Amino acid sequence: MNKLIERLDKAFSLTEDLVNGLTIQELALTLGDLPSNIIGEQVWCIVGARESYLQAIIHNEWIGFSCSLNDLSSHSSVMDSLETSSRSLMENIQSVELNDTQTDFLFTLLEHEVMHHGQLIRYMYGNKLTFPESWTKRYTV
Repeated sequence: MNKLIERLDKAFSLTEDLVNGLTIQELALTLGDLPSNIIGEQVWCIVGARESYLQAIIHNEWIGFSCSLNDLSSHSSVMDSLETSSRSLMENIQSVELNDTQTDFLFTLLEHEVMHHGQLIRYMYGNKLTFPESWTKRYTV
């Protein structure tokens, strides 16, 4: 279980490091002519998944998706939501003995976060943005 928690924490840190290095204008970028939402909406989905899976873990069942991040036009709001969702989840899962259902929720959350990393890599390349050093080391981008 400790390895899973370590991987979640690392994935969360990578996400926050990437987003922290983006400007508010960059958070509004899409993938040009390709069907895509904006980078900020990718972050909205990440925050919502963290919050929703935390509720699933607390209640030991899927409750549904919801996201508290309402303001994609404020970099501080986006970062606050990322940091709060990470901290809340990590504090909760480290303070309880997780059952198999809850552990499965964590694996699914990790898969979701890393899937968004792949999408964010496309956004970064597609918009010719610079990756933070943490991403260069982790993903050799």
